[in-house]
Amino acid sequence: MGELVRTRIGWADLPGHVRSAVQDLLGDRVVEAVSQPGGFSPGTADRVRTADGRRAFVKAVSRARNAHSVALHRAEGAVAAALPPSAPAPRLLGRHDDGEWVALVFADVEGRHPATPWRTDELTAVLDTLAAMAAALTPDPVRHAPTAAARLAYDFGGWDRIAADPPADLDPWARAHLDDLRASAVRGLAALDGDTLCHIDLRADNLLVDPAGGVTVVDWPHACRGPAWLDTALLLVNVELHGGHDTEALLRRLPLTAVVDPDALTGVYAGLAGFFTDGARQPPPPGIPTVRAFQQAQADALLPWVRRRLG
Repeated sequence: MGELVRTRIGWADLPGHVRSAVQDLLGDRVVEAVSQPGGFSPGTADRVRTADGRRAFVKAVSRARNAHSVALHRAEGAVAAALPPSAPAPRLLGRHDDGEWVALVFADVEGRHPATPWRTDELTAVLDTLAAMAAALTPDPVRHAPTAAARLAYDFGGWDRIAADPPADLDPWARAHLDDLRASAVRGLAALDGDTLCHIDLRADNLLVDPAGGVTVVDWPHACRGPAWLDTALLLVNVELHGGHDTEALLRRLPLTAVVDPDALTGVYAGLAGFFTDGARQPPPPGIPTVRAFQQAQADALLPWVRRRLG
């Protein structure tokens, strides 16, 4: 898959009152800002440095650029404020919300995104972090978080929407097995009970690996309460997308997923494949023109995997 072109504003594009509010939260003026790649928000994602040398990470977006992104920033701020210190996540330093602009200010994390295709050492470090994270976030410390079943109910209905209006270019196997895919997605959704706070948007660009090999999980707006194995299972979608690893062998080997009903795992992947297939055919959301191509790439990677698992 080629490099995805994204539209993103930077620190200098923020209105003066938003920059001032962020600087008030930091207690000093920002003298340097470096925009960060990755992700799909049309807002800012800047590592900043203040006049006295302190560093932070600032993300901000406005309703005019994308109203849904504003809602996601608000949700992420609420989750970040409630995460315990044991979570491998950046510390929230403060929030600004004036009704139009929402800005989140985090402690800066030194690190880079894992390489893709995934390196074995980095994948191992991330999987170990996710296992420790599941233990640290059970029971769920963010009591206002929705359940995973509620969060993913619409997404896992993708095959229902496709069956009601099949696209002309729908994969022939999927077209012939829509009933099987719909039933599998229902089983997957029913398997999402649990009392672990789950990130559910695990991809290489939502992870940072520091120079010592430590892993930080960033971007928590979709966090919800579900089973301890869910984030590990979802990360393997990104591994499958980029290739180079036997994801089936990983599912069987990893302690969190090895004990899960295989039909439940298949159902989760079927539900996601339906979500990506349905999403990819929609018009692009404001300010995020390339997300549909990324959804299509994930659908193309997942559907053959689901087909193999369904037998």
